[in-house]
Amino acid sequence: MRNSQKGCSFLRFLGKADRLCLVLCLIVLSQTTKAQVIISSGKSLISRVVPAHASRFEVEELTSKSGKDEFEIESKNGKVVLRGSSGVAVASALYHYLTEYAHCQITWNGTNLSLPEKLPIVPLKISKATIYNYRYNLNYCTFNYSMSWWDWERWQKEIDWMALHGINMPLAITGEEYTWLEVYRDMGFSENDLKDFFSGPAYFGWFWMGNLDGWGGPLPLTWMESHKTLQQQIVKRERELGMKPVLPAFTGHVPAAFKKKFPKAQLKATNWTNGFGDTYILDSQDPLFAEIGKKFLDKQTELYGTDHLYSADTFNENEPPTDDPAYLSKLSERIYDGMKLADADAIWVMQGWLFYSDRKFWKSPQIEALLKAVPDDKMILLDLAAEIEPVWKRTGAFYGKPWIWNMLNNFGGNVNLFGRMEGVASGPAQAWNDPHKKRLEGIGLTMEAIEQNPIIYELMMDHTWRTTPIDLDDWLKKYARNRYGKDDSDLNQAWQVLRQTVYNGKEIRDGAESIVTGRPTLYSTTIWTRTKLNYAPEALLPAWELFVKSAKKGSKADGFRYDLVDVSRQVLANYAMVVQEKWVDAFKKGDKMAFKKHCKEFIDLINDMDLLLATRKDFLLGPWLADARKWGTNAEEKALYERNARDLITLWGGADSPLHEYSNRQWSGLLSDFYKVRWEKFFVMLDSSLESGSEPDFKSFEKNISEWEWTWVNEQKSFPVLEKGNSVATAVKLHSKYHRQISNEYKR
Repeated sequence: MRNSQKGCSFLRFLGKADRLCLVLCLIVLSQTTKAQVIISSGKSLISRVVPAHASRFEVEELTSKSGKDEFEIESKNGKVVLRGSSGVAVASALYHYLTEYAHCQITWNGTNLSLPEKLPIVPLKISKATIYNYRYNLNYCTFNYSMSWWDWERWQKEIDWMALHGINMPLAITGEEYTWLEVYRDMGFSENDLKDFFSGPAYFGWFWMGNLDGWGGPLPLTWMESHKTLQQQIVKRERELGMKPVLPAFTGHVPAAFKKKFPKAQLKATNWTNGFGDTYILDSQDPLFAEIGKKFLDKQTELYGTDHLYSADTFNENEPPTDDPAYLSKLSERIYDGMKLADADAIWVMQGWLFYSDRKFWKSPQIEALLKAVPDDKMILLDLAAEIEPVWKRTGAFYGKPWIWNMLNNFGGNVNLFGRMEGVASGPAQAWNDPHKKRLEGIGLTMEAIEQNPIIYELMMDHTWRTTPIDLDDWLKKYARNRYGKDDSDLNQAWQVLRQTVYNGKEIRDGAESIVTGRPTLYSTTIWTRTKLNYAPEALLPAWELFVKSAKKGSKADGFRYDLVDVSRQVLANYAMVVQEKWVDAFKKGDKMAFKKHCKEFIDLINDMDLLLATRKDFLLGPWLADARKWGTNAEEKALYERNARDLITLWGGADSPLHEYSNRQWSGLLSDFYKVRWEKFFVMLDSSLESGSEPDFKSFEKNISEWEWTWVNEQKSFPVLEKGNSVATAVKLHSKYHRQISNEYKR
């Protein structure tokens, strides 16, 4: 403040012409600095993405005519010139060149960067401009289902992927725990007061949303300090590229010790009803609400800076105490006022998940009251699952608020081939061209987990630079050419089969799981293992045949090997249902010989799936556990983080957790050491029942198996972190073993 006053005093001594000259100089200096950052960040990204070819690219700043991102590409003096209005625009120009001219591709699951020695020439200058102010990325859940154990090396790759795909508005909640530690320390809370508050690292997403406290903890101080540093690295790089990170804000969730520290505070106990204890929400009417909100944002800004975008979701899968619109309006107003108190330029970014997940509560009067209490330019709504249910259509396009069309696609990190390909190809453009869209200002990705179904995310982010629906016939051919490094009519045909089957987006909300990953049962589905397919399983077989045919012809690109394994995995995962029906039928008929035969087939199938998935690092349990343990600074911390990692993808909570299998994964290591063992125990029980002639005790089995699962969660055991075997050879071998058998079964 004092420096500002000195500056004002200095200006008073200058004449009008001098002041004007100074202002112009500052503007020029600012523009020069911006250009330097764009060029520097662009060159650095190119060096990371295509290091061997970096010297063949030039980077220049491009002044945007629209105020939104724009880029240009042209060949000049033997080099490829990339011009952009930001680092993200430069990165997008690079990716456009790589995909359109060099036939390359960069995805989480398979990358093709086989650039020719002499880079392809751009015959005519390319110019692209986006219509979207915002290209959003991430979901609170992504930070755990995928990112729980990421280090800076992995984060760098993801930030580059974001920039290449045009993303400029990433959610950034790493390190939030350190901010709260500092705030509560300043308020006089002791370590003992907070030991049951902070969750373990695998559960932060639900901790920050107020769903649970303490589970998976106690959280070591070393974790908080290391992730403060990690967040500083993340937001620094994102800002260098021109992104505006969305940071968290206070939503009212406080420690249980708060009621002892502030006995007069207006607290409400709430429960997520998923097997966890109560959490406590400070009423926004309490004066402490605004005070704590300001303390948090002040401390966060000190640690991580700010771009004035703040995420706050007070009622994520928790209902407010009343549906009175007046109450909801005041609540919303006070939450925003708490942000504004710390940052006059604050903009509230709200996930619209509550309007989808709790539609019975959030009817039009409630939604309108919650939204209209905040000035239109001070709130942005995320239509979190617009490809599933476009909430914007039933809210008058969010009552005039700016909003973002997002694709969710994946829940819980489950491994399956799934997506709404037709809807994603057309949805954003249809919304943009709809006269009722009102203030549609962005598109984005809000998946609960990444590193699966790469085609759907490539397809979605292609909308950044267009306003018309994507022609899938042409787009799929280009996708396959870039991914596999060649034109292959068989693979083009295979993708048309996948388009009509796994990616048809019909009948089910999200991808089906395999019965293999479910807690053992005689039924065809279990809780959080929903096996209903959106296609006839036999309809997928032609795609499998075509991938194997291409494999035999010598296809071996990284993306091809991933897709070959993934398609083969899906076929085998589907077939498990057929084998299950056989041993269930044999058991019910009391046919001991047939029962044992088909149980063996089922176990053999799981073994074969494990063998196949072991050939790709994408499908290994080992890295998930090893990356968790790496963060530990001693044996106790390593054990804690491994327990977090094991628990999230199996039980999700304690032995009696109702969320078991929500985050199931078809991973090598997990199949052989967890899912298979459960089925073997189940078969022993059923076999004993057949031998004795008594009814199986399913209730006792359920209790015993959940206790065994909890024991597994608490074990420490390493698994391979590197792939084993040849993907192509293994897939071809399994195709030879199963294809006739599976085909014949589906014909019956």
